[in-house]
Amino acid sequence: MKIGVPKESKLHEKRVALTPDIAKQLIAKGFEITIEAGAGEGSFFSDECYRQAGAKTALTEEVFDADIVLKVDAPTQEEANLMKEGSACISMLYAYTRPELIETFINRKITSFAMDAVPRISRAQKMDALSSQANIAGYKAVILAADQLGRIFPLMMTAAGTVTPAKVLIFGAGVAGLQAVATAKRLGAVVEVSDVRPETKEQVESLGGKFLTVDGAGDVKIQGGYARDVSPEFLQKQKELIANKIKEADIVITTALVMGKKSPVLVTAEMVRSMKNGSVIVDLAVESGGNCELSEYNKTVNKHGVTIIGEANLPALVPVNSSQLYAVNISTLLLHLATSEGFNLDPEEEITKGTLITREGELVHEFTKSILDKHTNLV
Repeated sequence: MKIGVPKESKLHEKRVALTPDIAKQLIAKGFEITIEAGAGEGSFFSDECYRQAGAKTALTEEVFDADIVLKVDAPTQEEANLMKEGSACISMLYAYTRPELIETFINRKITSFAMDAVPRISRAQKMDALSSQANIAGYKAVILAADQLGRIFPLMMTAAGTVTPAKVLIFGAGVAGLQAVATAKRLGAVVEVSDVRPETKEQVESLGGKFLTVDGAGDVKIQGGYARDVSPEFLQKQKELIANKIKEADIVITTALVMGKKSPVLVTAEMVRSMKNGSVIVDLAVESGGNCELSEYNKTVNKHGVTIIGEANLPALVPVNSSQLYAVNISTLLLHLATSEGFNLDPEEEITKGTLITREGELVHEFTKSILDKHTNLV
């Protein structure tokens, strides 16, 4: 089995799908690996490091002429057309948002697996790229906010007076939110957290944060660790609860996502206007529409005296560690699905069923089908 690892083409993407040490491990298991020249440079892995690991470096066309293409981001249409007919692709896909790409996979009989669809079960934890990258994002969100904030995080007592600790308000206690809690607390901030899932209260408090409870949280439908159905009434109650909290916050970090849907707006323009001059918002949901009404995709802007950071790809700002973790995730999934001799797929096995998007010219992933059902040529 020949593996191709291309250089990521998405703007500002610095990560790479395989690091030299993981490439070496796969080569020891019998795989042949070709890395596009310069693919690891953004993560500070030189071509020579890959060659020393036993991989071959080559130009783009040869890399895509592989049995399996491993990527971080979903392939572009051009990249999909470079892949061999009947080959396989493993990457972040978010397939329900890319009907044109899925159609190309179907037409070219490309077997595709989505790293973002790894089921959240205990035996798949080592494959869970969403969690590994969200951990990095939660950490980096706090660091970016600290850099923009005109004050320090911790309590400081000096002869000239006492500096009170910064107040951080976090929306969402998933992996990114909890890492943000831990990082902000390590820096000495007072942290409050709001989440639609009441079961996250214990996790927040174990990290030293204060959980803001919203009435009606028990009615929120949770599936696979994600909120799938949040009523407008609940969201209104949540907004009312934090309306006063946000006025006192120095930093607001939003991480709320609803799978398959646009991110809910939790911080309105009116709330931004109510915040203190010089405060900071980091919107981690900006790529799926944004939790802040005034955030702008991949931009840092100042609105009503508040700095709003809309960086869409925080893990790419910490490419060394992000790539290291992702390489473990994707190689573990690969070894679950295949050996160096070929794929051995059981479509009913939980991890395979959860990640397999297209196979033999068909869209086989049920959740993706349910979102793309209006595209009758795909279903």
